[in-house]
Amino acid sequence: MSEDSHKGPEALGLTEQIERLLGQLASACLKCYGERLVSTVVFGSVGRGTPRPDSDVDVLIVAMDLPDGRLRRVAEFRSVEAAVAPVLEELSATGCHMELSPVFKTPAELARGTPLLLDLVDDARILYDRGNFFSATISRLRARLDQLHARRIWKGDAWWWDLKPDFRVGEVFEL
Repeated sequence: MSEDSHKGPEALGLTEQIERLLGQLASACLKCYGERLVSTVVFGSVGRGTPRPDSDVDVLIVAMDLPDGRLRRVAEFRSVEAAVAPVLEELSATGCHMELSPVFKTPAELARGTPLLLDLVDDARILYDRGNFFSATISRLRARLDQLHARRIWKGDAWWWDLKPDFRVGEVFEL
């Protein structure tokens, strides 16, 4: 065991606390979704490695046979939230007030495309990826963005995409 593993959560830095949370999150997702789980991916500031003590933990869950409707999907996710609640409480006691912010997609929904994928091109951290499903999806999108010479433009803490810098009025293109 490492020396840090003997320390309480208050003695760990933010990075170590988040790593512990992500490990618990990955395990809880596997337990909740079982063989249906395809990918678990964190994104946003946690995925970029730039979290603050009040950052949300944005997480994409890709699973087969998800229930219809967001409320049913959130209800199914409650066991994951319950499993990581002790770690979130420990984080809160040290001044890190983080919450899970899940997004749920089936493989077919993700394959149809979603603007969310643009946020994950550079900021995704894959916790679980059966058969490299998510990795392949994001690689295809990256390749297409490269073909278009797309670029993400940052202004402060916000950004936007210039998907086709040489766009001409009336032109049609696909991602």
